[in-house]
Amino acid sequence: MHATLPLLETSDFPEIRRHKLVTLQVNVGYRCNQACLHCHVNASPDRKEMMGAEVAEEVLDYLRASGAEVLDITGGAPELNPHFRRLVEAARGMGRHVIDRCNLTILTEPGQDDLAGFLARHGVEVIASLPCYTEELVDRQRGKGVYERSIAGIRRLNALGYGDPDSGLELNLVYNPQGPSLPPAQDALEEDYRRVLGENFGIRFNRLFTLANMPIQRFGSTLVSKGQFDDYMRLLKSSARPENLASVMCRTLVSVDWQGYVYDCDFNQMLGLPLAIAGRPKVRLPELIRHDLAGNPIAVADHCYGCTAGQGSSCGGALKSA
Repeated sequence: MHATLPLLETSDFPEIRRHKLVTLQVNVGYRCNQACLHCHVNASPDRKEMMGAEVAEEVLDYLRASGAEVLDITGGAPELNPHFRRLVEAARGMGRHVIDRCNLTILTEPGQDDLAGFLARHGVEVIASLPCYTEELVDRQRGKGVYERSIAGIRRLNALGYGDPDSGLELNLVYNPQGPSLPPAQDALEEDYRRVLGENFGIRFNRLFTLANMPIQRFGSTLVSKGQFDDYMRLLKSSARPENLASVMCRTLVSVDWQGYVYDCDFNQMLGLPLAIAGRPKVRLPELIRHDLAGNPIAVADHCYGCTAGQGSSCGGALKSA
């Protein structure tokens, strides 16, 4: 795999600083039951990195001490971590909002028959990857049979009330472009998803989030192999909108890896660009307790243009109207 950090480090991306912490995003491991072409984590069934019980308890200690309002659990397939349910139950017991970044096919994996019910009982928001509403494009990007299993997963969630505006159970879908292009207008694409999935399968969901593909890990390496990396970076830079800087997710989010080290965002985690405090690199989560991060500088490189290009991109979708 081609390393992309050397291609991104020399950057003219503007300096930005943190605001008040809202979201603690935790990557509980890189193991996944899929190996998608656009994956910025390079997750796959062969990955062994998984958060252990001690680090999971450190996450809960920090969540309790920091006052962060949201625990955002990601992976890999986060549900494959044996401590996933402990994190959910404890965080909900603290009154925190919990997000599960779900690939949908995990809901039909052996041993996960009760997963959808568990998520519903605890009022977990599900943000689910479905990079297109057509079978051909989903299977091309994520593997044969993934579309059919994804639809089955959504139907299982719908049966429990997910996607019903009166249930309080929130299901949001995620779109990624097929290649080196920016996402289309989020609101218009959401209507297309709602129409096609509703007419064909009777599926309901709350929102569609459009995310730009980041030029890192598996997707970045593919760009390098195809000779498209420089063109994609030119697209991101030429499309950057300064007004998106105020809303980038790293201002209010801390990303934690499976070992408990902290980063300004999940993308920086994958590049090995740690959050630094007073010049100390490679900080672990317990060191942040009682440390106010507001005003702390954010580590940036050229991949950050992916969050500010066009309508902007974040873990919660577009930042502005296209």
